[in-house]
Amino acid sequence: MQLHKVHSQLSWPIRSSKTSAYLTRTGGHLGPITFTLKGRQIEPYSVAPWCDDKGISGLPPVLQVLRGDFLCMPFGGNNVPFNKEQHPVHGEVANSKWTFESIASCRDKTTLHTSLETKLRPGRVDKFIELVDGHCAVYQRHSISHMSGPMCFGHHAMLRFPDYPGSGLVSLSPFKFARTLPTPFENPAQKGYSSLKPGSSFTSLSSVPMLDGSSADLSRFPDRRGFDDLVLLESDPNLDFAWSAVTFPKEKYVWFALKNPRILKYTIFWLSNGGRHYPPWNGRHVNVMGLEEVTSYFHYGLNESALPNSLSKAGHPTSVTLNKTSALTLSTIMGVASVPADFQHVKKISPVKNGVEIIDVKGRRISTKVNLTFLDSI
Repeated sequence: MQLHKVHSQLSWPIRSSKTSAYLTRTGGHLGPITFTLKGRQIEPYSVAPWCDDKGISGLPPVLQVLRGDFLCMPFGGNNVPFNKEQHPVHGEVANSKWTFESIASCRDKTTLHTSLETKLRPGRVDKFIELVDGHCAVYQRHSISHMSGPMCFGHHAMLRFPDYPGSGLVSLSPFKFARTLPTPFENPAQKGYSSLKPGSSFTSLSSVPMLDGSSADLSRFPDRRGFDDLVLLESDPNLDFAWSAVTFPKEKYVWFALKNPRILKYTIFWLSNGGRHYPPWNGRHVNVMGLEEVTSYFHYGLNESALPNSLSKAGHPTSVTLNKTSALTLSTIMGVASVPADFQHVKKISPVKNGVEIIDVKGRRISTKVNLTFLDSI
C-alpha cells in the first residue's frame, strides 16, 4: 500500500464515507483524523507543533511523531528497568516501525491491518483500524500475542481544544476514585511547571486540590495556562462500557470514547497547557488534553506498575500478566456527533438501536451510529 508523507511522517491512509485517517509507520500513531459532520470537516486530535520542524531527529521517535492516538506498551516513562527490560518511553509499539499487512473492504467496512514484532519483550502486536460508512467513528483493536509476564498498557488519545478558556466541557462515566500524581508532575528547576497538589484524592472533576490551596475545575479546559498536570481515575468495572466525552458547544459537536473498564481500568487526564519550557515543548504545547485509557500506575512505567504500589496494594491492579498461549485483545471506539450550541456536559451515554444516545446534564438527547458489538471482542 502506498505511503503518504503527513506532517513529516510516512503514513498509511484509510477512509470511509464519514471518516478519514492516517496511521504513521513509525510508532503507529493514528492521526490526523477527519470526521465529516453535516458537511463540516472536524479534526479534534492534536499534532505536536514541532512535528514539521527540522533538527528533531535526536528526539525519541514517539516525540518526533506525537499525534492523534496511539497504543502504549508498556505505558509511561519506563525510566527504571524491569527484570533487565529497558523499554523506551511508551514502549516499542509507540516508537518502532510497523509492518503493513493488508487493507480490506467488505460491504460498508474498511479495515487496515498492521503488525509489530517486539524485541525487548518478545512477542507480536496486531493493530486493526476499522472505519464504517455512515459512522463518524474510529474502531481500534490490538491483539497482543506470544508474550508473557506483567505488562501495563493504554491508549494515548490527545485532543486539541479551541484557544479560549473552557472551550471544552469534560465528562466521564461514573468512577470509583480519582487521584493526582503521588509526586510532582513537573520540576521548576528543569523548566517544567504543574499546578495540582500531589497525592490528593477527589470525588468531582470540578474540585481538585491545587498547590496554592485553591481548587481546579478539570471539567472545563483549557485552563491554568502555563501548567501541565496529570490525574488518574478508576472506571466503574460494573459498567457494560465506560466512556469519556468532551462537549464543544460553540463548535456544535461532542467527542466521545468507549471502552471495556475491566480491561482498560483507568482514565488518565494529561492536561498540557504550556507548562513545559524545555525542548521540544518550549512552552508551545498548549490547549491539549490527553484522555488516555490505561491499565497502569499513572505514567511511571512497567517497573512501577508491575511491582507493588499504592494502588495495587489497595486492590486496584495496575498491570496484567500476559500469557504466551492466549492473546489479549484491546478494543476502543472514538467518535464525534453533532450537538446544539446549548448542549452542556455529557451526563450519560446509553446504548440504543444502531448506536448510542448521548444525554447532557439538562436532559437534551442526541443519537449517533456506533457499532457497540465491536467492544465485545475484548
